[in-house]
Amino acid sequence: MSVLGSRADDDVVVEEGFEPEGGVLGRAHRALSVGIVSVVFLIAFEATAVGTAMPVAARELDGVASYAFAFSGFFTTSLFGMVLAGQWADRRGPLAALTTGIGAFAAGLVIAGTAGTMWVFILGRAVQGLGGGLVIVALYVVVGRAYPERLRPAIMAAFAAGWVVPSIVGPLASGAVTEQLGWRWVFLGIPVLVVFPLALALPQIRRRASGPVDAEAAAAPLDRRRIRLALGIALGAGLVQYAAQDLRPLSLLPAAAGAALLVPAVLGLLPRGTYRAARGLPSVVLLRGVCAGSFVAAESFVPLMLVTQRGLSPTLAGLSLAAGGGTWALGSWLQSRPRLAPYRERLMTAGMVLVVAALVTAPSVLLPAVPAWIVAVVWAFGCLGMGLVISSTSVLLLRLSAPEEAGANSAALQISDALSNALLLAAAGAAFAALGGGTAARPAAFAVVFFAMAVVALAGVWVATRCGSGARPATTRTAPAGS
Repeated sequence: MSVLGSRADDDVVVEEGFEPEGGVLGRAHRALSVGIVSVVFLIAFEATAVGTAMPVAARELDGVASYAFAFSGFFTTSLFGMVLAGQWADRRGPLAALTTGIGAFAAGLVIAGTAGTMWVFILGRAVQGLGGGLVIVALYVVVGRAYPERLRPAIMAAFAAGWVVPSIVGPLASGAVTEQLGWRWVFLGIPVLVVFPLALALPQIRRRASGPVDAEAAAAPLDRRRIRLALGIALGAGLVQYAAQDLRPLSLLPAAAGAALLVPAVLGLLPRGTYRAARGLPSVVLLRGVCAGSFVAAESFVPLMLVTQRGLSPTLAGLSLAAGGGTWALGSWLQSRPRLAPYRERLMTAGMVLVVAALVTAPSVLLPAVPAWIVAVVWAFGCLGMGLVISSTSVLLLRLSAPEEAGANSAALQISDALSNALLLAAAGAAFAALGGGTAARPAAFAVVFFAMAVVALAGVWVATRCGSGARPATTRTAPAGS
């Protein structure tokens, strides 16, 4: 059994049949790399395209009142899928979790694309979310098992690059398909494209990363306690999101119920010490959530701010974020350079500083004297910082995880990311509405959202200084619920 990330990696590579020379597109890894990056590309394309088609689908299905559930349904089931995939991959290898996840994702697309009512459409989105949660965690385990440590930063950079074209082309292509063929084809066209990456990746995954870490040991059963916690975190997050959409006093009841489910579930599923930023793995997991949640919550208000406060068209407002896809990939590429590997903690700290600067500077366009294009510039720098941080947290997580716990820890990283996105978006949305956002969209409401998220990101600057790789712990077991 090899230990991921040790200085003996080169020897392990030879013993396990990997070529010691060549990169992620070398002969030894080419088919696997192209296959799994293609899977990421298709998921990214769907994620960026669906936002354009969703309003049309909701109107046609007479479901505008249930519009938000099409997003929250995807999120809540993806949280459950992440935990399930972590256990499944650790005990039996990532192959079954990955294939099941891709199958569920494709099935959800078909259900949504053929839906005759809004609730069937929401069901399809929920099935998609379950598949997406399974896939993303399984892919992390594949990277941890199939690539030596020296290649992991590069494959994580390739994952980030897989989002660049979809982030630019996805909304435009989706809009054209929706107008010319109908919104259903945005969902129905993608499942057919899954066949190619599966044909490339699955044989390689079966050869390099299938089965349990210890082939001679009997496969352990799934941890029922963690499954219950996964259900709790999914249901709790859904209740909190539901409550955040309604500012009436009665919404406090589902909010309290959601919090009661979330707190013990989060404590039980994330590494011990995450909430207090303990050095090493817990801080890596916490930083992922702080970074992703603060940035995504603020980014969702950028187009609205430009349209309502500066009079830009929706197309121009959306294009103001387009350059960010390229700089995000650039940041991810920079962290993959071998010469910069010893300075990873400093790179992450610098990345968080860039994120804070972007969040503080973006609302300056609320002043008429500030040109609107300044948002495109500052957001590009913010995305550069995101590329440095997000990919680095993925690399550090695999380095700090024992092989038999890579799945559970990868699930924890994704839970931190997804949960913080939902909770900070809900908080930002509630604050925005309470401060007079609505149709009038007061400038102060935007300013509060951006500055609040900047404070969260500023805390991330400190957390980044506590992510140093150090020595790999013998175990990274999560804390018992309530610890």
